Amino acid sequence: MKRILLPIICAGAILVSCKEEKQSKNNISVNYPETAKKPVVDEYFGTKVTDNYRWLEDDRSTETEAWVKAENEVTFDYLSKVPYREQLKERLSELWNYEKVGTPFKEGDYTYFYKNDGLQNQYVIYRKDKDGKEEVFLDPNTFAEDGTTSLGSISFTKDGKTVAYAISEGGSDWRKVIVMDAETKEIKGDTLVDVKFSGIAWKGNEGFYYSSYDKPKGSELSAKTDQHKLYYHKLGTPQSSDEVIFGATPEQKHRYVGGYLTEDNKYLLISASTSTSGNKLFIKDLTDPNSKLTPIIDNFDSDTGVIDSRGSKLYLVTNLNAPNKKIVTVDATNPTPENWVDFIPETENVLSPSTGGGYFFAKYMVDAVSKVVQYDFDGKLIREVELPGVGTAGGFGGKTEAKELYFSFTNYNTPSSSYKFNPEDGTYELYWKPAISFNAEDYESKQVFYTSKDGVKVPMIITYKKGLELNGKNPTILYGYGGFNVSLTPSFSIANAVWMEQGGVYAVPNLRGGGEYGKKWHDAGTQLKKQNVFDDFIAAAEYLIKENYTSSDYLAIRGGSNGGLLVGATMTQRPDLMKVALPAVGVLDMLRYHTFTAGAGWAYDYGTSEQSEEMFNYLKGYSPVHNVKDGVQYPATMVTTGDHDDRVVPAHSFKFAAELQDKQQGNNPVLIRIETNAGHGAGTPVAKTIEQYADIFGFTLFNMGFESLPNAQKSEIKS
Repeated sequence: MKRILLPIICAGAILVSCKEEKQSKNNISVNYPETAKKPVVDEYFGTKVTDNYRWLEDDRSTETEAWVKAENEVTFDYLSKVPYREQLKERLSELWNYEKVGTPFKEGDYTYFYKNDGLQNQYVIYRKDKDGKEEVFLDPNTFAEDGTTSLGSISFTKDGKTVAYAISEGGSDWRKVIVMDAETKEIKGDTLVDVKFSGIAWKGNEGFYYSSYDKPKGSELSAKTDQHKLYYHKLGTPQSSDEVIFGATPEQKHRYVGGYLTEDNKYLLISASTSTSGNKLFIKDLTDPNSKLTPIIDNFDSDTGVIDSRGSKLYLVTNLNAPNKKIVTVDATNPTPENWVDFIPETENVLSPSTGGGYFFAKYMVDAVSKVVQYDFDGKLIREVELPGVGTAGGFGGKTEAKELYFSFTNYNTPSSSYKFNPEDGTYELYWKPAISFNAEDYESKQVFYTSKDGVKVPMIITYKKGLELNGKNPTILYGYGGFNVSLTPSFSIANAVWMEQGGVYAVPNLRGGGEYGKKWHDAGTQLKKQNVFDDFIAAAEYLIKENYTSSDYLAIRGGSNGGLLVGATMTQRPDLMKVALPAVGVLDMLRYHTFTAGAGWAYDYGTSEQSEEMFNYLKGYSPVHNVKDGVQYPATMVTTGDHDDRVVPAHSFKFAAELQDKQQGNNPVLIRIETNAGHGAGTPVAKTIEQYADIFGFTLFNMGFESLPNAQKSEIKS
């Protein structure tokens, strides 16, 4: 391939020269850095696989740092030339700038709630006392000047007098846990470091349980972590003396271990798993100093947890022999499955229960839409809660003695509002509604069912401005996930509202691999059935095109994490189907994903390349990094990732972008936007989020051929 050297792009001459200039559809030239090929050959079951970009896995090297800098220079130079980039940023900022308030929760003598004044980088925790006096309790915006230190989990003692909270720096999954006197807001000398994938479970006022791994050798952002341990921290003692409760022995080695207590603090429950699906469950009676850890479930055949207790009677939610989940009861002295009694039996819809105010709330998904049924602790049906509309309800949780509960309600065109609910009579009133300059009445959502490749019916919700003309020319984002039992239910997004204001269509199919129809639906998109997920997504795109919502020239596909894999696999299998591809923080190297951080825990969904020859061949058959072919015109692509992502390491995105830039045929640009000092997504400052969406939407519309924003074009036509 002919190459020319352009020094302005070539930071780090050892690894990057520059490729020949390519012209994009809108006449922006792209001079890609030439990424050095340093072949590493692996052999799987007699098959040799060459990895030219293994060196990009070293996130600590100066070469990788130089490559990131060079790629970002190219990307941001391109994006700076999108004529309406600033307009998008301004409108996103304008619409984002409204007060947002979370549903309140009571701790001790105070009522706490999260609030964001509008454009604050992080939500602030406020509290009210019994007299209604309001004050700031904890402001994460003060943690770091650039807003990149965020608040994670927070947990109060039962009396509300002491609090422990976790913070993330630069988006990392490694956390610090800080202990504070809730009355005086004074920090205690109990800060813990190197805590990862952990809850905080208080045992009285004495201390708390938390989970972590030993800090790995090598890079803390990418080195493998696979032995999770549950610790107990006693207040006033150094972290080095914390007792390991579970996970230190070879017999107790698991990738994910968590501890939690029943509300009465009588029982400690420990969940242990090797993958993201299926867990062992153990119980210990904390009122008996001589009690032993007793297994409730000693295998990984189900997802089971204790939801509540009354004395020695446990209430468990499980999918053991119940793919859509059910609630069972059992005595803590004989807790194994042969002693379980059905309490709320399985139904045809997926159950997600909560408790509060002395009641159970059975939240069901009916074709991805919420239904809520209330029961008492005898299993008696009290009522079906009539929700404010068709969409997603969250909440209905609280302490046993709570006299009022709260829930939220949202859908794709309705911003989330909060409601105060009386569990005794089932009435509720609006607690908080956002004052946002977006008229939900101008938009509509429509649920359709389309047929996938193998004849399975898949639901999809399509949202757009009323009066949409089905002419095949509407810019459309098809968003998907399809994995890990995750359900995509209707929820409002400020960014998507801006997209729809521009006449954009936003479509979300509920793909196999997700949890919308229970464990069977999940399993139908795992391992040797993973192709079903991609086929479902492709069929969704074909439906939108067939029904004239859009066409291949105006279709973008988008997804993050496992959804980034979805986009990568779909665009390499059907590059003709879409104009733009937007894989975010994706799992893109399917032969090596399990060698990084906690990636091996994803094997339930994916399988691994070492598992069997059949599994290796299957993974290699769709792995996006390994299926970029020379001479193919791929869609305009913007890969997005964060340099501190230690869940799906950025090497996935680096290697995929390098392959695409090397092999792309034609003029569709291939860019990678690497956010610095950012992780997998959680806790990303609002300012960074707005910039990201302005770039994503700008790149998308620009490569669909829009020289100005679509709504501006329509205004010109009308005038």
